[in-house]
Amino acid sequence: MDTHAEPIRPIAVAIAGLGAIGLPVARWLDGGIDGLKLVAVSANDKARATERLKDLATPPPVVDIPDLVADADLIIECLPPDRFADIAEPAIEAGRILVALTPCSLLAHWHLVDRAKETGARIIIPTGALLGFDAVRAAAKGTIHEVSMATRKPPGGLKSAKFVVEQGIDLDGLTEPLKLYEGTVRDAAAKFPANVNVAVALSLAGAGPDATRYEIWADPAVDRNTHSIKVDADSTRFEMSIAGVPTEENPATGKLTPLSVMATLEGLVSTLRIGA
Repeated sequence: MDTHAEPIRPIAVAIAGLGAIGLPVARWLDGGIDGLKLVAVSANDKARATERLKDLATPPPVVDIPDLVADADLIIECLPPDRFADIAEPAIEAGRILVALTPCSLLAHWHLVDRAKETGARIIIPTGALLGFDAVRAAAKGTIHEVSMATRKPPGGLKSAKFVVEQGIDLDGLTEPLKLYEGTVRDAAAKFPANVNVAVALSLAGAGPDATRYEIWADPAVDRNTHSIKVDADSTRFEMSIAGVPTEENPATGKLTPLSVMATLEGLVSTLRIGA
C-alpha cells in the first residue's frame, strides 16, 4: 500500500489593492507560508505597484482587477468603497473565497451574501482593528440585549471622511473632542463608508447593523484609533477597549489590520487554530 500522501495544492491568493493593508500582506506571503501562495495583485498605478514589489523574492504579476479571479482561489479585498463591487461581484460569481476588508461596502451590496450561497463562494471578514469577536459571536447564539460602540480618532484620520467633507466640518485646529455622529451602525456606514468598517464588522458578529449603537468622535487628545465596546446579553456582560496605532501610509487604517489578515489566512491552513 502506498503510504505517501499526495501533496496538497496551496491556496492561490490574490490581493486587490496594494496600500496600507495589501502591501504588508503581500510581503508576508512572499516570505513563504505553508499552504498559501501569492499569485497576483492589482493596483490603480501598475508601475508604482511593480516598483513597490521589486524587493520581493518572487514578485507577483500586477494585473487588472477582473484578472485576479482567473488564477486565485482567494481574493483579499483592500479597495476604496467605490471599487468594492469591481472585485466582489466576479469573485462571488466564480465561487471564490472573498476576504473583505471593507464590510461597509459589503453592507451596501448585501445581495452578494445570498448569491454566495448559490455559487459556493465564501465571504470572510477579518477582525481588523477590533477585538472580542469570538465573545460577541458566542453571545449572539443566545440573546443580546444591547451592543454599543464608540470610536475616537485623531482628527487627521477623519478629515477626508465622506460625512465630514459633505458637511464642511473643519477639523483643523480642533482643541476638544467633537462628536461627529451618534446613531445606528447602518446609518453610520452610509455616512462614513471608509471609516467605520470595524463597527460594521462588530454589528455583523452580534446584534446586526440596525440594533448596534455607534458614536464616532474626532479627538485631538488621542494619537491612536480608539474603540470602546459594551455588550449586554443573557449569557454575559462585558466591556472592551482597544487603541490601535495608525499606519504611516493611511492614518485611518491601524497597523493591526494587516496583521489580522495574516492571522485569518493562517487560520485557513493551520493544523491548530485558536478561536474563530
